[in-house]
Amino acid sequence: MSVKPQEEDALEERSAFFIGADSDISEEEDHHELILQKANALASENCLREAIDWFSAAMRYSPVRPEQLSTFVDCILHNFKRKATGPDALSGRSRDAEESSREDALDCPNCHCFLGEPVTVACGHSYCKRCLHRRLLSKCKLCSEHVRGEEKVNVILCGLLSKWFPEEVKKSKKITEVDALCRRKRFREAVELATGVIQSDPDTTAVARLSRAEAYVGLKQYRQALEDTEFCPQSSCSAEALFRKAVVLHEMGQVDESLQVFLHCLAVDEDFPCAKRQVEKILCDLLSPGGENVKVGLRETTQNALPHLRSKTLVADAQAQLQRPVQRQQQQQVRAASAHHLENQEKRWESLERPGLSRAHSLRSHSSNSGEEGLKRVWSAPQLGDQDKGSLLKRKLSVSDVESRVVDSGSSKHKKQGVAKGSKQRTTKPKTRTVPEDLLDPSDLECSLCMRLFYEPVTTPCGHTFCKNCLERCLDHMPQCPLCKESLKEYLACRKFKVTIVLDMLIKQYLCQEYGDRAKTHQEETRELSDLTKNVPIFVCTMAYPTVPCPLHVFEPRYRLMIRRCMDTGTQQFGMCISDPQKGFADYGCMLIIRSVHFLPDGRSVVDTIGGKRFRVLSRGMKDGYSTADIEHLEDSRVEDGEELARLQELHDAVYEQARDWFQNLKIRFHNQILQHFGPMPEREADIQATPNGPACCWWLLAVLPIDPRYQLSVLSMTSLRERLVKIQHILTYLQSIPNN
Repeated sequence: MSVKPQEEDALEERSAFFIGADSDISEEEDHHELILQKANALASENCLREAIDWFSAAMRYSPVRPEQLSTFVDCILHNFKRKATGPDALSGRSRDAEESSREDALDCPNCHCFLGEPVTVACGHSYCKRCLHRRLLSKCKLCSEHVRGEEKVNVILCGLLSKWFPEEVKKSKKITEVDALCRRKRFREAVELATGVIQSDPDTTAVARLSRAEAYVGLKQYRQALEDTEFCPQSSCSAEALFRKAVVLHEMGQVDESLQVFLHCLAVDEDFPCAKRQVEKILCDLLSPGGENVKVGLRETTQNALPHLRSKTLVADAQAQLQRPVQRQQQQQVRAASAHHLENQEKRWESLERPGLSRAHSLRSHSSNSGEEGLKRVWSAPQLGDQDKGSLLKRKLSVSDVESRVVDSGSSKHKKQGVAKGSKQRTTKPKTRTVPEDLLDPSDLECSLCMRLFYEPVTTPCGHTFCKNCLERCLDHMPQCPLCKESLKEYLACRKFKVTIVLDMLIKQYLCQEYGDRAKTHQEETRELSDLTKNVPIFVCTMAYPTVPCPLHVFEPRYRLMIRRCMDTGTQQFGMCISDPQKGFADYGCMLIIRSVHFLPDGRSVVDTIGGKRFRVLSRGMKDGYSTADIEHLEDSRVEDGEELARLQELHDAVYEQARDWFQNLKIRFHNQILQHFGPMPEREADIQATPNGPACCWWLLAVLPIDPRYQLSVLSMTSLRERLVKIQHILTYLQSIPNN
């Protein structure tokens, strides 16, 4: 099909338009990214007033996701914590939580209520199912390790608690049922069930009231929800109580008060993930283009309520980073662009350098009331009210009245009483639980694999518990739970077999005699494995030599167990022998010293070893699938006579020179292969009898020379250095006589 000249011109103009549009879009994306970098740099240095301007500018270029305000929230929270509560108060609260968790190990480290349905996380600490499934924590309160929250209930621990404390477990399950009713939006039933729990047991009041508050929110009965959240602001559940209160306030449209309470929640527990996400969303809405009044209010807030700890160096670097590409691009476009395009580009750069005058300024020509309309778009009228919109965020970020602020819901008297009750609860020392002696049964704490008392109990993500050694042996064969057959590939890849702290503590505290016997048995087994002359583990594979590296790829289950035992006992040594058709393995071998072990995700490992002492096999045995042997170590016979030693030194030097000539004259392919696998030839040693195995060059030559393993074995077994040198000399002479070797 032919195209007319006019149509060609139109197509070219249209293409140029779209190319220019794409260029503008890409350019704006770059600008947006630079502005966000500048804003984050300022926020990280606590220059919040300036950071607000730059975040506002970024939002006028393109939307900003709430999570991109994480640094900004951290800075606000840092100032909030320091001014609202003070470091002493927070550290005191943290110490109270630690002391509470130490007083009773059967309490959840997060909410400090009875574990009920315990879930053991990867670090070995156990939390109640409610805290994990409701995502009330992102890090372990005791060791700060990340918490996934996807683990299942600890079967052993859950059974023990049901047997020892049936009434408390029953109440915990009722609270879990309240939460389940809320998830199914059956709020009235949830309120009735929670009320029954509160009336029957004052000890579970805090958690039950928080669950009931959620149900009240679902019924839009905000006054009752506030009463429940304010009943325990100073109790062990204070962070969750503050979060629930903030949610209620947000649902009521009192966003400014809810923001402050969300921040207060993070001040109490900075790893409360839901609260931080809510703060990010609120600030993202506030900073969205909504008129100058919001921006002015933000600047006033950070200037009056938050201290500025500016680092001029970082700010200057960020400014320079922003300006350099700006100036470079301006210079290029001055040469190529038209005067009209240059004028538009300069306006764009001016908006970059002055966030407060970003491209949203063009909107002012459309309406003189754009700020008012923008605010209404971000916040509904009931949320903002009609007063003091210019200082909106100043009220939200102000921390001078955090503790004294009371939401007007007609229940001030009850709220004050609730606070007092909560304070009283906090100062009352909790009762320490004691396991009934008549219910103690050691068989309840036996490993299902070895049928002995748990030693270093480890709980898998599927909730089953085994001795650490027992579980590792099972995973050597198949990456599945030995009981439920659930896949443990990820668990095996991480190799974080952490001891379950609660179970270990219960065994040591209540079954101390049984634990002592079990520990003694384990130590005896370990001591037996630590002997380097009796029952030494033997890896039947290849020839190994003193001082020569021997990398190994371990994949068989029996050798996985063997290597792990060598590491656990601390010997980090095992024997290496070649196979023998009649005896199983040869009469002579070499000890290998483990230098490092790299575990692969599927359980295999790459073991870096180096040869140690030679040995002779005295007797053979078998243990858990791999060979063992009683051995005696070999040493070279020393030469004391001066003349004989001189002749031995002369022979050594001659063999060394002959070996070096042979190695240098090898074809480049063989030469490089030897260097890659065995490294360079060892240097000549001044004292050829310095070690029991003689010069290292002999063993290096024996490893690289292309000779039969049986011949190598005969040389390995020699205890005379002279005989060994003569054998190597004969081999070298033969190899040098072969053409093109």
